[in-house]
Amino acid sequence: MAVVKPFKAIRPNREAVSEVAALPYDVYSRQEAREAVKGHPLSFLNIDRPETQFPEDFDMYSDEAYNKASEMLRSEIEDGTYVRDEVPCYYIYELTMDGRTQTGIAALSSIDDYLDNVCKKHENTVEEKELDRIKHVDSCSCQTGPIFLAYRERKEITDIVNKEKKKEALYDFVSDDSIRHRVWKIADEKTVSMLMEEFSHVPSTYIADGHHRAASAVKVGLKRREEHPDYTGNEEFNFFLSVLFPDNELKIMDYNRVVKDIRGLTPEDLMLSIEENFVVFNVKEAFVPKVKGEMLMYISGEWFLIRAKEQVVEERKNDPVRSLDVSILQDLVLSPLLGIKDPRTDKRIEFVGGIRGIKELEKRVSQYTYGHLMDGSIEETGPAVAFLMHPTGIDELINVADHQLLMPPKSTWFEPKLRSGIFIHEFER
Repeated sequence: MAVVKPFKAIRPNREAVSEVAALPYDVYSRQEAREAVKGHPLSFLNIDRPETQFPEDFDMYSDEAYNKASEMLRSEIEDGTYVRDEVPCYYIYELTMDGRTQTGIAALSSIDDYLDNVCKKHENTVEEKELDRIKHVDSCSCQTGPIFLAYRERKEITDIVNKEKKKEALYDFVSDDSIRHRVWKIADEKTVSMLMEEFSHVPSTYIADGHHRAASAVKVGLKRREEHPDYTGNEEFNFFLSVLFPDNELKIMDYNRVVKDIRGLTPEDLMLSIEENFVVFNVKEAFVPKVKGEMLMYISGEWFLIRAKEQVVEERKNDPVRSLDVSILQDLVLSPLLGIKDPRTDKRIEFVGGIRGIKELEKRVSQYTYGHLMDGSIEETGPAVAFLMHPTGIDELINVADHQLLMPPKSTWFEPKLRSGIFIHEFER
């Protein structure tokens, strides 16, 4: 069963929280991060991406950068931008986007649950991406970006949460992207004990978003265990910061694909090959597919609905991974027809989160189809193609994780994103 415990958060004061709260560090390119912090000295992105405090050519992975993150965080704790709670608490974190609300609980999860597959994963991590967060967490002795976890809804937990949400919120603000954030603190000893007891009946938790942050936090915890050979298991470094949501409140958006060229094929040849496994329809206006086995394709300025044939769906239905729409596209189109054998490393493919909208797909296809020449003219360089996916279901994610399998890369896009800086978990140096 899962270990989900309360903690003494370091968190912004009420007046500062809307300025502090920031999108996760990894949604920004280096230049985007530099632009985002301009005029926002309290934004947690300054600490999450400390290279923004140095010249543009500064080594963002240097010890000096990570030490700067720790220095800024300690300074803002000392000047009162952040406060420390005196007793272990749970924190309810509600996000509302486009009229839809999801409510999670900020708490600590056990690194042993992660190691023992009680906290389940559905994708691999890349060591190079882990190293940055390992250094950041280790230098700050804090986890600053919560891991987005899901669990199968448990009525007893939901009832407690709904009761607490009737009280006055600790924080209530709307971020620049029009998402409303509300937080309640649960400090009452009786309610804290009830929540801890109810979570002890949750058999598994599931990483929805933040696999690299989770892996990095766990590795820092294991490093601290080596540095403290007399550890008991109760030290703070044995746990990582998370926000846990019931599965029935989560929505996964489409995660789409753009391929920069069609490997010398004509659009007609590609269409004929696709028709071996799909039924193809021309559509006047693009939409996010709502039916499993359907996806849209954009090529030569036109949108097409491509629907997997019945025998394709039937043959794959009992396999948690092969039945995913992203797997059907990869196995039957991207790999055999377009030569995308490894989408993790192939430079010809890009992944576009559904939050960016359909027009972004059309824009990128146009960019790759038409090259801009030195004299300012435009030359057709060969067709590119985009695929607008039916979103992966949360039930599919849980099924894959329960079978200890891995999803293809970029299978899920969760919105809204959890903000960094609202909750910070400090642990022993």
